[in-house]
Amino acid sequence: MNNLNSTFSALADPTRRSILARLAQGESSVGELARPFDVSLPAISRHLRVLESAALIVRERRGKHRVCRLDARAMVGASLWLDFYSRFWSESFDRLDKHLKQTRQLKPGKGSSNANTKKR
Repeated sequence: MNNLNSTFSALADPTRRSILARLAQGESSVGELARPFDVSLPAISRHLRVLESAALIVRERRGKHRVCRLDARAMVGASLWLDFYSRFWSESFDRLDKHLKQTRQLKPGKGSSNANTKKR
């Protein structure tokens, strides 16, 4: 559960999600990742540390540059968690729909006769 918490915490920030979207296209240097954002390089580095501690990215030094790449394996747990609740809600709504259809079949016209009774 702790990994799941850190994954969702890291994904909660729109800047970090944008960084992940960029890294999904291929590895990139920290400077390249920082370029589209109106924040300081130290702020981008803090975002990258959060993503790295959540195991969503891997950072490595290549010469004088730091290069980042996506490591989507950490998202597997989040995906499984979301899939479980997606199925749960879908099945719940299907059961509710079935119940409502059965209820309407058991009481045909009751709503319309009540409406006519009230008009009199």
